[in-house]
Amino acid sequence: MGKEPQHVQLKDTQNDIHKKEVLSANSALPVVRNPVPNTGSKVLTNVTNQPDWVEYTSGAGAAFVNIIVTFPVNKVIFRQQLHSIRMHKAIRQMQKEGLRNLYKGVLPPLLQRMSGLSLMFGLYDQYTRIIISHIDCKLSTSKLFAALLSGSTEAVLVPFERVQSLLQDHRHGEKFNNTFQVFRQLRGYGLREYYRGLTPILLRNGPSSAIFFTVREKLQELVPKDASRAEKISMDFVSGAILGASLSTIWYPLNVIKTRMQSKVNEEFMSVWRTFNIVYNERGRRWRTMFRGVHLNFSRALISWGIINASYGLLQSMLHEV
Repeated sequence: MGKEPQHVQLKDTQNDIHKKEVLSANSALPVVRNPVPNTGSKVLTNVTNQPDWVEYTSGAGAAFVNIIVTFPVNKVIFRQQLHSIRMHKAIRQMQKEGLRNLYKGVLPPLLQRMSGLSLMFGLYDQYTRIIISHIDCKLSTSKLFAALLSGSTEAVLVPFERVQSLLQDHRHGEKFNNTFQVFRQLRGYGLREYYRGLTPILLRNGPSSAIFFTVREKLQELVPKDASRAEKISMDFVSGAILGASLSTIWYPLNVIKTRMQSKVNEEFMSVWRTFNIVYNERGRRWRTMFRGVHLNFSRALISWGIINASYGLLQSMLHEV
């Protein structure tokens, strides 16, 4: 009787060791052996050991810097998307409205982007660790699904994007004066009105986040280990700028559809396909017109995502040192 528990305990211990070794072989997790000193193990260590709040805080801080710098340019792009007008006409509209209204509507994107990027970066890290812990799959597969989930989860913040669209549309200028007023008035039309345009945002966020994180980490592996902080910031800016501008251009027509859907209040809810057909027909059934404003959008995305990626990397490294 006294020896049986020892036998069972020894057997369980051997099984545990075997499971850990299998897990280590399949998912590249440094469970039993010391981590292999390469870039892959460095990324994995960052995923498994860093505190949650670092990713969330770094994402929010990067978004704040970005919005303050790029909001006026984004406002011009919005006018072009909505009214299919050229850049000089959109700028003239804003000049007539005056400098006082230049940052009108900045609060929704500020709150939305700070919350959104906080969720995007924070949940990507957290989802990766959850998937690794519960599903036997490769690290690259875990990261891909984590990116899709983080981008899709970010869509819970659609109401901020919705309010921003209404405040930036000059046709609603007299009806809506500020963020809180828009939220109060939309409440009278039901919860669904807050989430008008949800479908194109889901179609945009999930895939774009998956591509962004996958390519971003591949590019980070190319950075020399002995690179200075200034060199890392520069490389982060360039990689973020190229990635963000490319993805923003690819999904630009979807943003045009989203903008049209969100410019309506208390009207019929239309599908993405129906809205696309309406906009496409209005623009003479020319695919090129669906990209009107894309040049300025590309330039804005270069600056915006360069700032986001560089600011995020800098804040992350600084917070890890705290």
